[in-house]
Amino acid sequence: MINQLGNYSLFIALFASVFLIFQSSNVITNKSKNLDSKIFSALSVQTLMVLISFFSLIYAFIVSDFSNETVYNNSHTTKPLFYKISGSWGNHEGSLLLWLLVLTIFIFIFFISSKKLLNKYRILTVLFQELIIIGFLLFILFTSNPFLHLFPIPKEGTGLNPILQDPALAIHPPILYLGYVGTSIIFSSALAALVCGIVNKIWAKHIKKWVVISWIFLTIGILLGSIWAYYELGWGGFWFWDPVENVSLMPWFCLTALFHTIIVLEKRNLYQSWTIILSIATFSLSMGGTFLVRSGILNSIHTFANDPSRGIFILCFLLLLVLLAIFIFFIFQKNLLKNLSKTFLVSKETAIIVNNWFMMFFLSVVLIGTVYPIFLEVINGSKISIGPPFYQKLIIPFLIPFLLFMAVGPKLKWIKDNLSKINFNQLMLFILSIVISYLLVKSYGISYLLILPLFAIGFFLFFLTIKDFFSKSSTLSQKISHFGFSLFILSILFNGTFAKEYSSNMKVGDERKFLNKIIKFENINIIEKNNYKSLVANFKISDEKSSISLNPEVRIYNQPRTLTSEAAINSTIYSDNFLVFNVINDDGYYNVRYQFKPLMMWIWFSILLISVGGVFSYLKKNE
Repeated sequence: MINQLGNYSLFIALFASVFLIFQSSNVITNKSKNLDSKIFSALSVQTLMVLISFFSLIYAFIVSDFSNETVYNNSHTTKPLFYKISGSWGNHEGSLLLWLLVLTIFIFIFFISSKKLLNKYRILTVLFQELIIIGFLLFILFTSNPFLHLFPIPKEGTGLNPILQDPALAIHPPILYLGYVGTSIIFSSALAALVCGIVNKIWAKHIKKWVVISWIFLTIGILLGSIWAYYELGWGGFWFWDPVENVSLMPWFCLTALFHTIIVLEKRNLYQSWTIILSIATFSLSMGGTFLVRSGILNSIHTFANDPSRGIFILCFLLLLVLLAIFIFFIFQKNLLKNLSKTFLVSKETAIIVNNWFMMFFLSVVLIGTVYPIFLEVINGSKISIGPPFYQKLIIPFLIPFLLFMAVGPKLKWIKDNLSKINFNQLMLFILSIVISYLLVKSYGISYLLILPLFAIGFFLFFLTIKDFFSKSSTLSQKISHFGFSLFILSILFNGTFAKEYSSNMKVGDERKFLNKIIKFENINIIEKNNYKSLVANFKISDEKSSISLNPEVRIYNQPRTLTSEAAINSTIYSDNFLVFNVINDDGYYNVRYQFKPLMMWIWFSILLISVGGVFSYLKKNE
């Protein structure tokens, strides 16, 4: 019964979407009256139906209704209630239904919150958004239906992938989708504004709210995913350039560039075309990431490895949307205002656009590194993986000018400025940064040529952002976000430069010496849980001053039969001691990997600060 309710609700939502497209298109010819009330009613019905469908799926997971194929494939009676609920969106079908839910809620909120704006613009935004919604509805109903019926009804399900049974990953997808789907509103709104000829300061002020909220959720979503990968997958770092990580980073680069461009458009009425292009590109990257994750073609530990035909549907749908956007852009480009304001080389808007292009370069590197292995395999069947060295070699050298522009840009005035105004305090901060960096690099005997300038510009940016808190030259949101970013840069520099790692095969009772530390494998205990058996090891890490105990686990899940490793992490304000072990044979030997990771806590905290800056920007009315 509950499956039928969820399925029929989606069909009603589909009919509502067709009705909305038909009614919204009437705004072009002005043939229909009372469009507002009709669209509001249809949006209400559509949102309600998708809500019913989504909660029907959740209920099916809660009661372990194995007549539902999605529940059978992704749940088990022994699974904790929290993971039964999160399992409803921790799979291909359920995640798409969550996508659809956010799409419908966002356009409903947009429509009722934009009453003061041009009515044609509002309704055209609904039209473009419904084109996206109807695509997802068709995709879900005919290729990825979460309410397919099984007969005979199985007595037990196959269970949820154990690595997904984690609190961080349970809330990671919904938050990430809020960021992804928010870009759809930006996309639809940009096309509508282009058609109506209102790509101006007023529109920029309105759409900036949606840019900011999408950026906040995307940033927090990436943060949660990174933290989860750190302790659950045993990677031992904050970022590993995994393909699934990359597909979330690419729209973040684009969205960050768009946010700063929107500010220029709001202040100076410049870069209208570039704003529209970024709006289209951001949504395209979000959809493209959805295709890559669901196509099964990415080589990643946490992809939705499904039938590639499903991914092809999304790819074709994305291409149609992009082609439509390009067509509209070239047809209605004449509606864009001519840049009447003159731009100067030395100005805040120039610094912003330069950093935009740096962002696009970083995005291009990540895009090439992610998709090149796919194209190579298609062309000649070769399978390769592109790891951190590729990204580091291309990105790190360009970080120096990028950070320099980020340090100087906020100090410049709008319209026109000159570089002769560099004051004594800034010069002293720059010299201090060089001295500190030199002493730091020299004391540790580091010979890398890029390290010294990177640390120097990192410290300089850090000092400037601290100094900004005592000035009135920028807004509070900018101060917090830029300080968070400078702290992030310094943290990853320290983390990447001074991290240490040791790996060895050990038995219970073995000791190993690493640097000035003694690693002792003291004992191992077996703990029985409801749905898994855990091997809990006790390691003692000691030096001349102190000692700590670390208790990594190896878990053997009952359903599905899977072995996972749970890292043990001792976190302090200065560093993390990270240890993970794995069973390697029947002789009592385990592979033990220990890492010393400086300033890990500050990496997570800095990203959180960046997000807080976004929240302040969203809450401030006239920033």
